[in-house]
Amino acid sequence: MNFPTRAAMTVSAIVPARNEEATIVSAVESLAAQPEINEIIVVNDQSSDGTAAQLKHLAALHAHLQILETSKVPRGWVGKNYAVCLGAALATGDWLLFTDADGVHLPGSTARALADAAASGAGLVSYSPEQEMHTWWERALIPFIYTRLSQKFSFDVVNDPESPIAAANGQYLLIRREDYERIGGHAAVAGDLLEDVALARLAKQAGVRLRFASGFGIMRVRMYRTFRSMWEGWAKNLFPLMGGGTRAVGRELRGVVPWIPLLLLLLTPLHRIWGVLAVALLAGRHAAYAATLRRNRFPVSLALYYVPGVALYAAVLLTSEWRYARGQVSWKGREYPVNRDS
Repeated sequence: MNFPTRAAMTVSAIVPARNEEATIVSAVESLAAQPEINEIIVVNDQSSDGTAAQLKHLAALHAHLQILETSKVPRGWVGKNYAVCLGAALATGDWLLFTDADGVHLPGSTARALADAAASGAGLVSYSPEQEMHTWWERALIPFIYTRLSQKFSFDVVNDPESPIAAANGQYLLIRREDYERIGGHAAVAGDLLEDVALARLAKQAGVRLRFASGFGIMRVRMYRTFRSMWEGWAKNLFPLMGGGTRAVGRELRGVVPWIPLLLLLLTPLHRIWGVLAVALLAGRHAAYAATLRRNRFPVSLALYYVPGVALYAAVLLTSEWRYARGQVSWKGREYPVNRDS
């Protein structure tokens, strides 16, 4: 399908890359296939793997690919934020597309994003991409987290100009250049680990209309290729995403953990009826989760992972709270100071 766009519109894609040799080629190739993107700026953020070699090869194939190299991250900055800020400073497009190096942009996606912006009058368009999952632990945890986030950051509520709630997904964040500069860009959220949500909040407060939507047909991402990186990533983000604070964590755990079925299972040795009731209640939980998965465009079959999903979710949320209480989180070989109010 062709989407109408103004001929004068140009898009600069900005991609931070730190140790992304496994994904950077497919990410850049998918961006290069988008006619609306007139330049791709990849910022190699001190990678220690083969990322630089892959980028050198790509640069020989695509004339509109620029490669930047970061030096030491300045004090008070998150590495990703510093990298994309450098890229944005060189970008010339009317729109800036901030996107991750582990994503594949599907055919026609940039045209569709520009059309969404024009139709909604939005100055910031963001999508929650399709999730590619290969292992049981990805299938258990990632859909569970995204269904929880969909309740906290409903698309309809985020897109309502009258609502103070703002959100975006940094895997795909397209913003009009003049609005980006007006709100201070990534320099305004230099030390924020949830820079996407922070940028969306600043934009909405400045009167920029948001368009946040499902990214099916737009972008496909495999977020984590190892259990360790998945754990580290969600331990970095989950506590602030869920509101921060011990009370918020307590409310979340009371809402998602099937406490009554678990209690009934403990009572099963006293009488068989308790086990029957526990199984019935857990079956109901599975059915409800299946319906939630369907609403969020995940395969209903992933409801089979409900119990391990709950267990992993509760564990990583508590880990995230503990790390924020400790005052430090790790990500891609770097340590960042945090606190419960981050």
